Amino acid sequence: MYRAAILDDYQSAAPGLADWDQLKDQIEFVFFSDHLDNESDIAARLKDFDIVLMNRERTPFLKSQLDQLPNLKLLLTSGMRNFSIDVAAAAANEVAVCGTEMLGYPTPELAWGLIISLARQIPLEDRLLREGGYWQTTVGMGLRERTLGVVGLGRLGTPVAKIGLAFEMNVVAWSPNLTAESAAEVGVKCVSKDDLFAEADFITLHMPLSDRSRGIVGASDIQRMKPTAFLINTSRGPLIDEAALVTALKTKAIGGAGLDVFDIEPLPLDHAFRRLANTVLTPHLGYVVEDNYRVAFAQMIENIEAWIKGSPTRVMTP
Repeated sequence: MYRAAILDDYQSAAPGLADWDQLKDQIEFVFFSDHLDNESDIAARLKDFDIVLMNRERTPFLKSQLDQLPNLKLLLTSGMRNFSIDVAAAAANEVAVCGTEMLGYPTPELAWGLIISLARQIPLEDRLLREGGYWQTTVGMGLRERTLGVVGLGRLGTPVAKIGLAFEMNVVAWSPNLTAESAAEVGVKCVSKDDLFAEADFITLHMPLSDRSRGIVGASDIQRMKPTAFLINTSRGPLIDEAALVTALKTKAIGGAGLDVFDIEPLPLDHAFRRLANTVLTPHLGYVVEDNYRVAFAQMIENIEAWIKGSPTRVMTP
């Protein structure tokens, strides 16, 4: 009998979103809804487990962590790309790493939720209406004929851009390898990075995190933004120079930010973002919808079955 730990099930949703009992004769599943930060605590919790099921990057598995888990044999993650796993170190420790498919639509939907929340100041109006009985305290920004800047016109950025066009916005895009022809296929204009940050009213990031993209939005980019412009990030926190963004928000050099991702997650209780009124914050909800969870957990079970049979599927390699 193998033991499998399901980590960081914050909503205690996993037990009801997959048929775990189909492996009850071979696997003992244990669900953990809390989050541990310390490697020693994680190692103590997982020392007797053969299999670990991860929820995206919520708990990193770098070499230092993997080396403390000699009984670990199979590491499963939702998604086929997870930069919080040292896949090479796992391979060296003879730990198989397998991923799952992820649905593309939930994150663009959340990005637009943040954009509209900022434009119409929905969180503030909701709070004032409930707490003080205030009625119409702000004047919102309409989207029509405003400029939407999309950084990363790929699988997630493209639907975001198309929704912008549906709102009759002027949509421009940039990424290191974007061509005018590729942008034109989506119906948007390819511009330089400098022009995008200088001209856009809403800038939304849709790039994967890598050594190359880390800090791709730096202090100079934020300084180019209009004082009324908003920055939205539903990709990964380290794409942005966080200190520069905090400074811009504190000094009101930009209109505000809608953030679903952060350098450190969960976001520390004393973080400056929590005290800034010109932000709309969500706790990394981009992929967190029932459909995604069902797909991921079902495929994790498939991966376990295949691994038991000696033929792992959806294997991630260094």
